[in-house]
Amino acid sequence: MTETATGKTAILLGATGLIGGHCLEFLLKSPRYSKVLCLVRKKLPIINEKLQQVVVDFDNLAAYAEQMKGDDVFCCLGTTIKIAKSKENFKMVDYVYPLEVAKIAQQMGAQQYLIVTAMGADKNSFVFYNEVKGKTEHDIKALRYQSLHILQPSLLLGDREEARTGEKVGEAVMKTFDFMFKGPLKKYRAIEARAVAFAMVHLATINQAGIHTHQSDEIQSIYDKYAQQ
Repeated sequence: MTETATGKTAILLGATGLIGGHCLEFLLKSPRYSKVLCLVRKKLPIINEKLQQVVVDFDNLAAYAEQMKGDDVFCCLGTTIKIAKSKENFKMVDYVYPLEVAKIAQQMGAQQYLIVTAMGADKNSFVFYNEVKGKTEHDIKALRYQSLHILQPSLLLGDREEARTGEKVGEAVMKTFDFMFKGPLKKYRAIEARAVAFAMVHLATINQAGIHTHQSDEIQSIYDKYAQQ
């Protein structure tokens, strides 16, 4: 990923997550950004001259508007019903917070928003998880950012801090039958979280106006093509 430094500011949500951790790594290395502003519940044990951590109360994001001045917003927030413990809490993390930050950051000058949702996201879905992800996409699209990239990965591979038994089982199954995911089924192949994070940061560098949705196979292709450059 080669680019001339532009002195831009990146805003990152979800830096402690599976994708967000890798995204932070790539953002700190990217010459595109002179500052990486992380919105966190508690500070990360990371020291970097480009990193600025803002400890926020996500239930009162408007109070931190002046600290959300940036160019590109990267949203890697996401949880599960098991971890959130209720549908209401899940919706707060996967819908309310991403949308609220999108609104505030846009008001403060951000022109590009990149978000990880999920394959199957559909606001009309009968599956609660997919419905919430789809509603998040729909309402952020309505904000009309100059550039909006939506990444819809399949099952994520990588080491999480918290155990997700169902995903571990799914990961084992996907790896066993990986050879079957070809042609039209390629987009269902499991994907490394690192590849998703890389694609996310890469897409931010191409300055492509409009709304763009990237499914898992395209995300993998971006990683395969550009990660070694």
